[in-house]
Amino acid sequence: MIYPNNFEQKIGFNEIRSLLHQRCLSTLGKEEVDRMEFSIDTNQINQWMEELREFRRIQEGVEDFPLDNVFDVRQSVARIRLQGTYMEVDELFDLKRSLETIIAIVKFLSAGEERDDGEIRRFYPALYALADGVATFPILVQRISQIIDKFGKMRDTASPDLLQIRRELARVEGSISRTLNSILRAAQSEGVVEKDVAPTMRDGRLVIPVAPGMKRRISGIVHDESATGRTVYIEPTEVVEANNKIRELENEERREIIRILTEFAKQVRPHVAEILDSYHFLARIDFIRSKAELARLFKAFEPKISPEPQIDWIRSVHPLLQLSLARKALAANVDESIEQKPNTVVPLDIRLTEDKRILIISGPNAGGKSVCLKTVGLLQYMLQCGLSIPVGDRSETGTFHHLMIDIGDEQSIENDLSTYSSHLMNMKNMMKQADNRTLILIDEFGTGTEPQIGGAIAESVLKQFWQKKAWAVITTHYQNLKHFAEDHPGVANGAMLYDRHEMRPLFQLSIGRPGSSFAIEIARKTGIPDEVIKDASEIVGSDYIQSDKYLQDIVRDKRYWESKRQTIHSHEKELEKTIAKYEKEMEELRESRKQIINRAKAQAEEMIKESNRRIENVIREIREQQAEKEATKRLRQQLADYEASILEGDGTIPANNSKGNGKKPANKQDMRNSGLLSDEDFQKKIDEIKNRKERHEQHKKDKTERKQAAVESLRTAIQKQKDGKTIKEGDSVRIKGLTSIGKVESIDGKQAVVIFGGMRTKMQLNRLEHADTASIQESQKQFQAYNYSRETRETIDKHRNQFRQELDVRGLRADEAINQVQYFIDDAILVGAGQVKILHGKGNGILRTMIRQYLNSIPNVQSFRDEHVQFGGAGITIVEL
Repeated sequence: MIYPNNFEQKIGFNEIRSLLHQRCLSTLGKEEVDRMEFSIDTNQINQWMEELREFRRIQEGVEDFPLDNVFDVRQSVARIRLQGTYMEVDELFDLKRSLETIIAIVKFLSAGEERDDGEIRRFYPALYALADGVATFPILVQRISQIIDKFGKMRDTASPDLLQIRRELARVEGSISRTLNSILRAAQSEGVVEKDVAPTMRDGRLVIPVAPGMKRRISGIVHDESATGRTVYIEPTEVVEANNKIRELENEERREIIRILTEFAKQVRPHVAEILDSYHFLARIDFIRSKAELARLFKAFEPKISPEPQIDWIRSVHPLLQLSLARKALAANVDESIEQKPNTVVPLDIRLTEDKRILIISGPNAGGKSVCLKTVGLLQYMLQCGLSIPVGDRSETGTFHHLMIDIGDEQSIENDLSTYSSHLMNMKNMMKQADNRTLILIDEFGTGTEPQIGGAIAESVLKQFWQKKAWAVITTHYQNLKHFAEDHPGVANGAMLYDRHEMRPLFQLSIGRPGSSFAIEIARKTGIPDEVIKDASEIVGSDYIQSDKYLQDIVRDKRYWESKRQTIHSHEKELEKTIAKYEKEMEELRESRKQIINRAKAQAEEMIKESNRRIENVIREIREQQAEKEATKRLRQQLADYEASILEGDGTIPANNSKGNGKKPANKQDMRNSGLLSDEDFQKKIDEIKNRKERHEQHKKDKTERKQAAVESLRTAIQKQKDGKTIKEGDSVRIKGLTSIGKVESIDGKQAVVIFGGMRTKMQLNRLEHADTASIQESQKQFQAYNYSRETRETIDKHRNQFRQELDVRGLRADEAINQVQYFIDDAILVGAGQVKILHGKGNGILRTMIRQYLNSIPNVQSFRDEHVQFGGAGITIVEL
């Protein structure tokens, strides 16, 4: 139960919903936000929290979550349940993209690894539970892709009839364009139409702009005139029938598109229910994502919720206050010394347990009591709605069945309720509904009437809450309520701390002692005359003043000892770290000492074995050689040399690397390990190794540089040979700066006819260069790997036949004009045009400047210039290709 009805408004939860709305990707998630409600099912809340944890882990991971296209087309899908209905092309495009998103999400959440028992361990089990059983429709997506292209337009190949209609439409439009251009050129030559005029579109029909005085010189239908009346738009008689044909073809095209969409709707209709269920899953994912984004904004945490009521929050903050202060600090650099409140929220440690179920908070006005109360209400409500809350990760939370609040002025003229009467109505309802799973939040308990009776009634109501074992956070200034906690187990006092020296609130909650209102100090700070303050003190009595002063001293002393305790705790932590560090180092030393001793023992054992072998060898050789004097002397000398090698270096035992051959250790490193190599000799050896490595690196670097120089020299020689070689008929060439390889068919002076991929192009010889063997082979491979289709050749021929050497971009936006110029220049290069015109008009010269900047970036553009002043001047650009 939530009381009263405007509970969400009172604690600020409406703003939380608004922030969630802003982070949703579509109306799907927004509807889920609107449906979000308070839950008392602990298992359900923990499930929500686990979904959030997993999604935030996905966001922090390397792999992106596939949530790119989220569209709400549920109404369109539901509409096609009726026979004969269909979805429009743009709706079908949104359906395709959102179904692709659902397929990708289900695949992402189904990922896992197989365990030893054959079961699949999902990486995100809570989110997978949402995706499990969701239907996906890859076949429908594939069919839509056959109908609609990647830009959301109906494909020509969606049906044979549509392809035929559009081809006929293109043919008729081309015919009209050629006829109009012919008429226009004739009219321009006769002076009927200005030189810079081009055909335009009016009411879906191609027309020619003509001055009103010349309209009778062109036979046709007047369709429109300009706003100024200086231009009329005439459809020549020669193209009227063709324009009518276009209208008919457009109607046929629309009918064929509707037929295709209707046929596709028949395929979708049996799956409407499953598709709508898939969109419900997509809505849940969008909703979870918005909750994760909000948790990131608030730096929130998803705690584990227990079924029993409890609040043990460490470093909790009010999220909306935190956001508001952050925005203010960002908007303006405020001097904190002037402000009473800090620019950051002071975290609160709040604890309600079975032993201390009711917390009575007192303290100065504007000290943060109401913020503390609202923090408890908002965070608990957010938690039981499935949202992360900004508390420390060691916080513990529980579940309440009822949340009740009394805060602010609820007076009503309509219902004849005063402020105090409205408070009493709330108290009555709370006492009626309260139980041991109810959390009650009351601000300024007992105010609104005469203090003595108000305090007495408040104490009686508080006693009822205590008897019902309800949980509560209550703010007050009444002394009798502060004393109530001392006499009733399960009730605790809390104080909002105040700095008496700087005369400012600290916004810190201290549980265990009641707080002072600091009324005398605050009055003195605001400038109330001392005489008034003295009279007030005499009126209230010295006992009250002294008790309040003692209370302030207790709070001050508690703050002091709390600070000391924190300092000691910090020092203890540092000491523990230092002790742990030393213990680790001592353990490492012990381990190192053990390894050294074991190594020395192994070396000693090996030395003894080696000595025994040598002695046995000497004895055997003396016996075999029958103790000849010289042989015996030689063998004894060898044994003496070996003994000297062992004793060398102050008797340190060397590592045996001789393998029974009587030699000294194989290298100086072994000798250093055994103690036979001095530090100076060892350092010399290290320096020799470093120098040898540096010489090796330098040698490799010099070798690489020599190779690069040789390659560059060879490349330069080949290029010079190419440049000096004359291009002849039959040579393989390419256009400078391009990679396409062509063959020279004929040469006429400085012009050459070159065949590129079966297409002849005429161009200047100085724009061509010989193609090297590697490029020719690569071109042949590409030509072999790619076959031009008949349709492609027809398209190229169509471009050549329909190409006209003028382009009119007047009246277009800059981006549209540049786009048309790009296609126009590409077509001109394709058909081998040597010169083209671009009509852009004069105006402010912006369009002219941007077009010429683009032309500068094209390698195939030789030059460009203004048209002759008689034919348009700076309003036309002549481009040489």
